[in-house]
Amino acid sequence: MGSEAELAQVADEVRACTRCPLAARRTHAVPGEGNVLSDVLLVGEGPGAREDATGRPFVGPAGQLLDELLGAIGWQRGDVFITNVVKCRPPGNRDPEPEETAACAGYLDRQERALDPAIVVTLGRHSLRRYLPGARISSVHGSLRRSPTGQHVFPMYHPAAALHQASLRDTLFHDLRGLPAALVAARAAIEADRAASTEAATAAAAAASTVAAATDDVQMTLFQEH
Repeated sequence: MGSEAELAQVADEVRACTRCPLAARRTHAVPGEGNVLSDVLLVGEGPGAREDATGRPFVGPAGQLLDELLGAIGWQRGDVFITNVVKCRPPGNRDPEPEETAACAGYLDRQERALDPAIVVTLGRHSLRRYLPGARISSVHGSLRRSPTGQHVFPMYHPAAALHQASLRDTLFHDLRGLPAALVAARAAIEADRAASTEAATAAAAAASTVAAATDDVQMTLFQEH
């Protein structure tokens, strides 16, 4: 199945999902949207009221700020793929509960595999926790990190945080301006990993061929006439 078809299937399953109690309160589930060919995946925490009403991610006030942030580096929403850790709105926009995050984890796993992004931009601490367990957002924001599973992660504060704490607005813009360079670095690291893997596979194949040839020589000596 192609990446676009897989993402569409995930979206259909999310819209019909009843894996956790959030489903009973939702107006619309919010699977995510964006460019299926993008190397950049943005992962927020959960839908808010506007997102619940429309079924689209980041379309409320935090989404408007996200659009501004992307515009500051010459990008648009259509250049990236945007989703959340949980796909249904927690009541009152509270933090997602661990059980709710766990219920949605498989959907996000499949979206990641289909997109195969070079870099994952985490928006907020709950998204950060998925990729860098134990990391503090105040310590790692705006820097390229490697997750325990090998993903390249660029942590950021959630845009909603800047709506409540004005001082974070400048931090968000400063951090996002570093994203293009982080993307270049992530792509270079991925290519280096692939080259190293190919080289190792070639060396292993050559070694196996040498061993096989030596074994054949030994076997032939067993049957030589004296």
